[in-house]
Amino acid sequence: MTTMAVAMTDARFGELVSDALDELPAELAAAMDNVVVLVAARNEEEPTLLGLYHGVALTDRDSNYSGMLPDTITVYRDALLECCADGEEVVHEVLVTIVHEVADHFG
Repeated sequence: MTTMAVAMTDARFGELVSDALDELPAELAAAMDNVVVLVAARNEEEPTLLGLYHGVALTDRDSNYSGMLPDTITVYRDALLECCADGEEVVHEVLVTIVHEVADHFG
């Protein structure tokens, strides 16, 4: 059985990521430090990966961290669209992915 990906424009997917970030508790969002959220089609090394935090978790930062480029949270659009049955499930999985990666940022 072949799985079909949910059809969604890049703009709409970006809106879902933005909406998921807006769902974070305000105190958590305010505590995020030096991190950017990106959308990419797919992780080349792990094509089924839904999201990835890359950086130094807040709990591991010390005085040597100052002046560093921002950490990144990358959400992988194609992998998410392929693992979901419909748009409603995409909304849920984007939120779950964002929450998971933000948790990695906090350590």
